[in-house]
Amino acid sequence: MYGRADTEWIVEEARALGFSLTGVVRVQKFPELERFAEWLGRGYAGEMSYLEDPRRQDPSLVFDPVRSAIVCALTYHTDVPLSTEAAVERAPTEGEPRGWISRYAWGDDYHEILGAKLKALLGALRERVGQAFTARAYADTGPVAERVLARHAGLGWLGKNTLLLNEQLGSYLFLGVILTSLDLVPTLGEAETPPADLCGNCRQCLDSCPTEALVEPYVLDARRCISYLTIELKADIPERLREAMGGQVFGCDICQDVCPFNRAAPPTLLPEFLPRPTVSGESLYRPRLVWLAEMSETEFQSQFRRSAVKRTKWAGLVRNALIALGNARVERGRPEEGRIKELLGRLSRSDLPLIAESARWALSRIQ
Repeated sequence: MYGRADTEWIVEEARALGFSLTGVVRVQKFPELERFAEWLGRGYAGEMSYLEDPRRQDPSLVFDPVRSAIVCALTYHTDVPLSTEAAVERAPTEGEPRGWISRYAWGDDYHEILGAKLKALLGALRERVGQAFTARAYADTGPVAERVLARHAGLGWLGKNTLLLNEQLGSYLFLGVILTSLDLVPTLGEAETPPADLCGNCRQCLDSCPTEALVEPYVLDARRCISYLTIELKADIPERLREAMGGQVFGCDICQDVCPFNRAAPPTLLPEFLPRPTVSGESLYRPRLVWLAEMSETEFQSQFRRSAVKRTKWAGLVRNALIALGNARVERGRPEEGRIKELLGRLSRSDLPLIAESARWALSRIQ
């Protein structure tokens, strides 16, 4: 076993690389992982079949032997109005209708930024150890329950919105994990327990979810979650949930934006996470829905080449923009009304059923 000085060195090295929080935990089957099978059994994972990978319930299965996990958190909170402040989902629009892209996707692809930092930390650790060991780094890219490992590494607690919450930093956190064969001293001592759950009687995340995806405290039905609907779901969005989606076109921030622990969360110092202009000069902060809906597949590939938005794929983003246009309350007689109706009419004749059906639904809402 390596000593506590090695763990302290890892934490300091991670801080020097820009990580907001870092902890070490011995790998085992934690209680939360044992309950994961029940969650899957309820069907709450929807079409995300990759979550059924048994390694997600037992990280020791990733490779042999896995002894320790180094968990790193990187804040992406930005000093930009929240989705609940912008109120794009229900308020009458001024000028062209605009939508909402989750703040984690405003800047460069977090997988690349987080992955590069984890790779640097792992490289420094190899130099310090000076002998061969096995390790794999995951930047939200592997069969790992990052939030559970983060809790037991002392980084925070699992909130009622199911996300990792830290008392000082809130929940706007990217989580990365290095699994290793090294037997490292955990951040929390034997007599210490993970941070206490400070959610208390608060229900703001549950009561604010427009699709009621948080079916009970600490339990998410992903099939109703706007993030799932706009990113993971490749088929038509269930019509019963469309109106509640409002102006969300990629992900959703509502359960985080209403959380009291995020009100005083410090903003990130990394410019890579700030809203960036696209190739065409558009901003991903409150983007114009018409711009998104009329985008070609070639334009999509160019605009979102190094962006997390590419995960939804072109047809999915157009579908989402069309649903948002149907919720936009386009005012009669405004200059943009004719253009939007023409666009929806044209897309309703698309060869792709996913786009055509969504366009017809949107058109029926504004005629």
